Amino acid sequence: MPELTLTIQNKVGLHARPASLFVREAAKFQSNITVLHGEKQANAKSILNVLALGVNQGAQITLRAEGPDADAALHALQTLIESNFGEAE
Repeated sequence: MPELTLTIQNKVGLHARPASLFVREAAKFQSNITVLHGEKQANAKSILNVLALGVNQGAQITLRAEGPDADAALHALQTLIESNFGEAE
């Protein structure tokens, strides 16, 4: 099961608009995607689960994917996070 660890640089963390974009991107894939933050984990396709993680700016999250398009899903989510969710610095 592939996984990667990323740091959230967005000012508001993984809340509201960024979380919505994240969930929308995750939903494009068949694979099951899990987000881990500290002791918590969430289904990446559930906005409520992602918001409940309480990911703030500077936090590290780990993404795990399992399924036929797991690598593509992780790559797409990594690209979204590294682009700062399309927001200016």
